[in-house]
Amino acid sequence: MRAARFTSRSCMLFCRSSAANMNPLPINWLLSLTLVFVVSEAGLLLHKTDVLIYNDLDGGTDLTLHCKSKNNDLGIQHLAYRNYFEFNFRPSFLGNTLFYCSMQWNGTMRWFDIYLEGRDVSRCIRCLWYVRPDGPCLSNYEICYHWKSVD
Repeated sequence: MRAARFTSRSCMLFCRSSAANMNPLPINWLLSLTLVFVVSEAGLLLHKTDVLIYNDLDGGTDLTLHCKSKNNDLGIQHLAYRNYFEFNFRPSFLGNTLFYCSMQWNGTMRWFDIYLEGRDVSRCIRCLWYVRPDGPCLSNYEICYHWKSVD
């Protein structure tokens, strides 16, 4: 029995190339999207950020805080005076990372956006917040804010 022999001319007549019939746009788009996802998850686009929240309330007052983002609930934390809570994450490559915390002490409740990417991404990689009765201060009291209103 003799094997069939195809020449380039006969293949042009009888062979069908699936690659010739495919639209390259969806494949290129999917590959680009996958590459962006892999690079961002590997941390090649943005650095890892650490946030430390330090209890600097007057008179040795304990602080209870509850921090969360849209996707992460960090749970309730009880901080004795001069203790801290720390968490870390990679900011979104979309520029919309937000962590907010409610804080309670001596019957007082306040809240604050503890990490707002548009405000903090160029300001700190290790964001140290001092919690004070009049508002949180970033890094050695260089920048202090007022509490957000509780409605």
